[in-house]
Amino acid sequence: MRARGPALLFAAWAAHDVEEALAFPDTCDGLADRTGVEGLRITPAQSWTAVGMMGIFVAAACWRGARTHGRSRVYRATVAGLEAHVYTHLAASVAQRRYTAGVATALPIMLPGAVAARRELQRGGSPLRPREYALGIGLLLPLALLSQVAARLLPKRRRGSSPRRPAPRPSAPRHSPDTP
Repeated sequence: MRARGPALLFAAWAAHDVEEALAFPDTCDGLADRTGVEGLRITPAQSWTAVGMMGIFVAAACWRGARTHGRSRVYRATVAGLEAHVYTHLAASVAQRRYTAGVATALPIMLPGAVAARRELQRGGSPLRPREYALGIGLLLPLALLSQVAARLLPKRRRGSSPRRPAPRPSAPRHSPDTP
């Protein structure tokens, strides 16, 4: 097996998740408005943080897939889970009857990346089995939820505020006109 599948899968995931991260706060606001559950809202910074957390996992899984020539169970589950993930985007948009985060790139970008990785496994004589799709969903869904929860637990910053306040500057001693 060549390492093209893992590279294509990661590139497709990264491009797809840029769109997802940009649009996720709006999708969450729409859900919060409809349901009245304010805890569904997410800031852009939290959205990017959650995507970054998932990115660490997806990158590690793809690296592992390249190193093991596709034999890594985590990589195989990731391939299957990301292919299934495409259909969750379509279902979410149908259910909400509107654009939802990730749907614009699910079919044209994420699906071809996942299919290329899956086909490379097939050509190498190791096609994905149905249970690997179940493993992929069972692995990626909790990780996605965990990354969303963890990102929401991070302290929120006000727009324009810096993460750390500068240390106070020592004031210069004041001299009165009487002092030499």
